[in-house]
Order: sequence, then C-alpha cells, then structure tokens
Amino acid sequence: MKPKIAAYITCYQDQKSANQCIQAIESQSTKVASIYIVDNSHEELSLNNSCGTLLIHHHPSNIGIAEGLAHALEWAIRNEYHFLWAFDQDSIPKSDCLEILLEQYNQLSNVNNYDVGIIAPTPVDPKTHEFITGAIFLKDRFVGIKHDSNVDFYECDAPITSGSLIPLKVAKCVDLPRIELFIDGVDFDYGLRIKKKGFYNIIVTKAIMYHSFGNPDKVKFMNDEIYIQQYSPLRYYYICRNHTYLDLYNSKEHYRFTSLVHRIRCMLVKIILIILYGKNDRLLKIWACLIGTYHGLIGKLGKTWQ
Repeated sequence: MKPKIAAYITCYQDQKSANQCIQAIESQSTKVASIYIVDNSHEELSLNNSCGTLLIHHHPSNIGIAEGLAHALEWAIRNEYHFLWAFDQDSIPKSDCLEILLEQYNQLSNVNNYDVGIIAPTPVDPKTHEFITGAIFLKDRFVGIKHDSNVDFYECDAPITSGSLIPLKVAKCVDLPRIELFIDGVDFDYGLRIKKKGFYNIIVTKAIMYHSFGNPDKVKFMNDEIYIQQYSPLRYYYICRNHTYLDLYNSKEHYRFTSLVHRIRCMLVKIILIILYGKNDRLLKIWACLIGTYHGLIGKLGKTWQ
C-alpha cells in the first residue's frame, strides 16, 4: 500500500526561504499529498500554492515551533495520514530525500523488524559545509553524535526537527511536543520521549538535506578558527532556558549536580563569546543568557521572553 504522506513547515518572516522549502518538497521524486503550514509571521506571507497542496494557518501571535508541530501532528492523525515530514522554512531536501527515507524505513521495519521512530536525513549547513548532527543524552546532558558516512544509517536519541519523517502510528504512542518549550530543544525532548517508548530514531546518511543553521561568523579564538552563531536576544533566552531545563529534567540523582555545573559553564561561555564577538545588543543578549538559564533551573517555561 502506498503511504499517505503530509509535510509540515514552520514559517516566520522569511517568504523567500519558505517558498524555496515548499518548492523542494513539491519537487520530491516521491510526492506528498499536502503541506500543512503554520505561518507565525506578523503579516501573512505570500506563499506559492500553484500546486494546490498548501494548507496555510496564519498565527501572527507566533505559536512557536512546538505548538505548530503539535497542531500538524493532530491534524495528520485525524486525517489518517501515515507519515508527517516536518520542516523549518530554511531547509532544502534533495529531490530524492523522501524516497531514500521511505526505502530505509521499509527495509528496517519490514525486513529487519526494527521499531522505527523518527527517521531523518543528514542535514548539511550550506554556509559552513558542516554536518548538523543529531543528539544523544549522556547521563547529564545532550551531546551531538558523531556523523558516520561509512554506514547506511545510525541511531540517535533525537534528530533535529527539520527533515524528520514521523510515522504517525508512533506519534499516537507518545505525548505531543511540549508547547511550553516554544522554540529550541523541542527536537531533544520529543525525540528522547519517542526513544524511551522503545522506538529507534534513525539518521540516514544517503538522504541529504541542506539546512541553514543560524547566522555563523568564522572568527579566530585563541589558536583556532571557529564558527560563532549570531543569535537574537530571544534565541539566546530560549536556548539557555530550554537546554538547561531539559538537561536537568533528564538527569538522575547526582548527575543533576554535574548537569547544573555544565549548564552554568555553557552560559558563561556564551556570555564570553557575546562580549568578544557580539555585533549588537550585547547587554540584552547577556541578560537573556542569565535569565534564560535561571528560568531553566526553576522550570519556568512557556512563551515568557518579554
């Protein structure tokens, strides 16, 4: 039986990227039946619906990535789709990406009897040409898992949200994404909860997706050249808050203390990099790191930044 597949895109204030993502999805060698879009922009974007596949929901109040994905999953389950293929607007899957994901899913599920949860492509940042890795949770923190091009696939606890192909029979077994996370860390939380239900989250090395990861600047730090992401104060807040909360929430016993130490260290490193390389709003960004980390420690979630 041919699977019924829907795609989902979170859009925000970038019409060009959103339309490029739509075009890449509609150009797949394996077709999707529809594209569910949450447009969080202040003014509704003009999106190309020439193929008639778009279902656009405008939320000028900005419901975030987590709630948008939750709405899309509920809609797809209600309409009896088999898969939801989730995207951020700044992602471009290669034309055979979905086909390769489905082939690997069928091989693992039907031949190898794998209980596949999320099956995701390999994201590559076109600006830095670096792989964007999935994550695993190690005792007191989420860490990036090393990409391995020498295998057909490898497991992780949480692929990034964008590009994730979610079997809806799996989504029915797991609570929806936590809307109080709003943005950042949504993939960590949702992926790990799927893993804890006994499913395997997979990254497929031959399925390629180009994903613009932030606004990186190459800088000289000590004796090395490194990439520094230029985030807005809002992003610094949610990154520090949600990652602090999720690391502590998933740590057990004495690892909660080592997790606390790690998160404070991460905050201090971010503040130092802001002071050295931040381009604007340095004080506001530093405040965002401080208050975000504090709110993560006390578990204050929701859409709370200013």
